[in-house]
Amino acid sequence: MNAYNIASLIRKKRDRESLSPDEIKYLIQRYSKDGMPDYQMSAFLMAAFLNGLDDREAAALTHEMLHSGKVMDLSEVPGIKVDKHSTGGVGDKTSLILAPIVASCGVPVPMISGRALGHTGGTLDKLESIPGFNVELDLERYVQVLKQQNLVLIGQTDEIAPADKRMYALRDVTATVESIPLIAGSIMSKKLAEGIDALVLDVKYGSGAFMKTREQALELAEKLVAIGEEFGKRTIAWLTSMEQPLGYKIGNWLEVEESIDCLNGGGPEDVNRVSHQLAGTMIYLGGKAESIDEGVEKSKAAVSDGTAMQKFRDIVEAQDGEVYYLDHPDAYPAAGLSFKVNAPAGGYITAMDAHTFGDAGVELGAGRKSKDDEIDPHAGIILERKIGDDVKEGETIARCCTNNEEATDRVRQMLQDAVTVGSSRPETPALITDMVTRDGATSWSSS
Repeated sequence: MNAYNIASLIRKKRDRESLSPDEIKYLIQRYSKDGMPDYQMSAFLMAAFLNGLDDREAAALTHEMLHSGKVMDLSEVPGIKVDKHSTGGVGDKTSLILAPIVASCGVPVPMISGRALGHTGGTLDKLESIPGFNVELDLERYVQVLKQQNLVLIGQTDEIAPADKRMYALRDVTATVESIPLIAGSIMSKKLAEGIDALVLDVKYGSGAFMKTREQALELAEKLVAIGEEFGKRTIAWLTSMEQPLGYKIGNWLEVEESIDCLNGGGPEDVNRVSHQLAGTMIYLGGKAESIDEGVEKSKAAVSDGTAMQKFRDIVEAQDGEVYYLDHPDAYPAAGLSFKVNAPAGGYITAMDAHTFGDAGVELGAGRKSKDDEIDPHAGIILERKIGDDVKEGETIARCCTNNEEATDRVRQMLQDAVTVGSSRPETPALITDMVTRDGATSWSSS
């Protein structure tokens, strides 16, 4: 590999020139081996964010992040290994629901997840709100748990796409998250390193997503599917709306609590609909259903007969978590302070800025402002109303939980400003709008 001047490569990308695969390789390998400081990588990420990466650069970035560490071989685990990835949203707890569902249907699910990124929650932080739950298994234990449970839920180890792990943390705190090639490279390097055979993607768009428009989400979904298929992995993406938070609970333990409700046959309709659609697609790609529709029916049956909830108990126990709180969620310690947010006017809720709800969650302690911040598992928001609901002036639209008393007035104002109340009932935003496969995009209506 040739040697390059790192500042010159940053300048090249700053000046809207393309980098060669060898130049991309040099940057990623130098950073992986501590030969490039965070401030230079941050500068490169900002240049890439502002000026974009072409397809050749994006492919090279994905390849180098993938091969910066170990690529798992799960051939000793029987079955078609399938994972799911969401591009991030507010109140998005579907991984906690669909992973045990799919595993209980006979499809192995090796899930390597991330932490909170910007205003969006992280699956690992939610899992760690379960006392004792260990997301830091080594790779030997990772394979062992997957064999035993048909499911494993961990974070990136130092061996799995280590370059991406470090770059992911930098992007969170340098305002370089919302870049299609950077998102695609980050997602696919992690997922391809897991040893999967197929992948289902939930690409979100709207006020609470990194992709604000359907067109942006389609562009990202098509790029992700193309990368997956290029690496020989069956890949299907769904576009889902994030114009308002998913479900009624935002925050780490609160979202686990709502997931438990769903796995026990209750829970919000929107969370269940997205979870079953994604789970059904995974079951189909895993060879346990002849169609996605049949997969969805099997997903629902796994909840109805209790096998999915039992699988969740099993994986929590296998990864050292306390199962007691799954069966007695009301016994979980509460935050030190709770307060209400009231409607500024009467009428119908016509909009909820999901991004602001996510930011408010961070202020309460449910997310991070810097990569070293600690998460408060008790902090979060419980919605009382959503888009289309009627409300009287002064009625409660949300309840907040926190241990940070200083955040109360600020968060109350943020949430009041994030909710729009009108005189007529609006249409509920479509929840699932498109499916993207190797054959292209198809409109798919689910209100």
